[in-house]
Amino acid sequence: MKKPRTLGARPQIFVFLLLSLAGGGSSAQENAPADNPPARVARISYLKGTVSFEPAGQNQWSEATLNFTVTTGDHIYTDKGSRAELQVGPYSVRLSDSTYLTITNLNEQVMQLGLEQGTLRVTVYQMPSGNTVEVDTPNGALTLLGPGAYRVDVNPSGDATLVNVYSGTLEITGGGVSQTLPAGQAVKLTGHDSIQALSVPLPRLDSFDEWSEERDQRVSSSASARYVSRNTPGYDDLDDYGHWEEVTDYGPVWYPTGVALEWVPYRYGHWAWIGPWGWTWVEEEPWGFCPFHYGRWVHIGLAWGWLPGPIVVTPVYAPALVAFVGGPHFSVSIGVGNVELAAWFPLGPGELYFPWYHCRTDYIREVNVTNIRNVTSSNIVINSTDINNIHYAYRSVATTAVPVHVFNTGQAVARQVVRLTPQQLARAQVIPHPSVNPTVRAALPGKPVSAPPVRAQNLTAARRVLVETRPARGQESRPAPLGTKNPVPAQHSARTPLRNAGTQPQSGNTLNGPLRAPPSLITRSTPPPPVVPFAEQRRFMSEHPGRPLEPQQIENLRTGRASGAMQDREFPPHVAPIPRVRPEPPPGPSRQRKP
Repeated sequence: MKKPRTLGARPQIFVFLLLSLAGGGSSAQENAPADNPPARVARISYLKGTVSFEPAGQNQWSEATLNFTVTTGDHIYTDKGSRAELQVGPYSVRLSDSTYLTITNLNEQVMQLGLEQGTLRVTVYQMPSGNTVEVDTPNGALTLLGPGAYRVDVNPSGDATLVNVYSGTLEITGGGVSQTLPAGQAVKLTGHDSIQALSVPLPRLDSFDEWSEERDQRVSSSASARYVSRNTPGYDDLDDYGHWEEVTDYGPVWYPTGVALEWVPYRYGHWAWIGPWGWTWVEEEPWGFCPFHYGRWVHIGLAWGWLPGPIVVTPVYAPALVAFVGGPHFSVSIGVGNVELAAWFPLGPGELYFPWYHCRTDYIREVNVTNIRNVTSSNIVINSTDINNIHYAYRSVATTAVPVHVFNTGQAVARQVVRLTPQQLARAQVIPHPSVNPTVRAALPGKPVSAPPVRAQNLTAARRVLVETRPARGQESRPAPLGTKNPVPAQHSARTPLRNAGTQPQSGNTLNGPLRAPPSLITRSTPPPPVVPFAEQRRFMSEHPGRPLEPQQIENLRTGRASGAMQDREFPPHVAPIPRVRPEPPPGPSRQRKP
């Protein structure tokens, strides 16, 4: 590696937090996990063929798109001859064709998947302490107990499930007992209330397995893991689309290749509405997930480079690391009238990220500490500030503005950018978020499509099995029929729907067998409550347009009440100015690229 170029003195970093932004900062509530959005999400990292996606709270399917953020309550379907992949921190989830998957629950502790039909392969690269990975099927709940490669096949009628453990160990739960399945074994599960497990030979690898192993090898051999946490979705794509350089003032910097000279971060993509974060950036480049939801961008010489955050176990996802600008009557004259604008710019190194969605002060610390190098919790000072007095490095050189209708309908940004004069930018204020609510189109990843040809799930019998005993040591290696000899009594939870009832069988169904509603998925972990429909939430966003409803408002809607008023205080206004957060990046001469 060539000798680093010195660009000037290392910038001193001052980071301030807004206590008022976090809804008051009461110590009794500050660390309530339910008040914070999940730190871990999934990324759609590979698509082949026809893949459909239904976001949580929607009753409309759409085309799946690369780099879309996937979270609790989402559904994905791969048509015949299609494949898809989700990257989820320390896990990869891959779907073969004719597969229907529900993301039942996803956060920094739990990944719970519901496989209603088709073929799923899950690779666990590492199992962080306190984490749980569960795959629920119509014939049993599967808890993955450690790193390994696992495959699950559910037939279209939902009356049989084949479980293969290539490496690792999993536990099968159902019918009141628990059975451990070690590496190198396979079992066929049948039945629903009384589960039977039959040992079968481990099948030979097929083309889907071989493809999955190639993808695993790509992840494990990524050179970018030297600089980026392996639990950051999309870090492996950086190898193919750019290169790393050590820069004296910043450390390792990744530079994308093949971008235009006028390329600017957060300009080549579109805005989508994804709960619970609300406005979320979706970059169009194939590598465009990791560098737009983690770390910071920096402009050095004539090029933009990406600075990863520190290598941590759980990097905290952010929907877009930007600041918005606007204010009253932020518009320009186009044609015969004024056009209202939405505008934003990328945050530079050391510049604090202020969420535009509900969270507590502990979250604000973590989302900044895990995405800015050389900053720890002890460096962060809680203070009340005037956000407009912060000196942002890239406000004047990298602001992107579009008409509001482009922003809130999820349209591609780059083709419709409005050029702002320095005077217009100077008059604009830094604001929490554009005060505009999303359309339904903004809440979908791609063009609307017909519902896929899958059977409607029976919504009346989602079951939770409470395991009361474990198999004796030494008996784990021989899978025996479950629920057939001295079964342990099982307890069942209240019946809980796992997904939206809007998906109905369509004409042209290619599934074999009689058309009937399949049995419900057997679950070991209690699924979260159903997501309040997007259309219902949108009705109550008028008080603070463009801001997602708060947890207590969502709960009110879930129980049939009006949402009630928002309790969080947004910024600005604030009372006391602060000094600049960090100096401008040193201009320096143009950096020489590697050949």
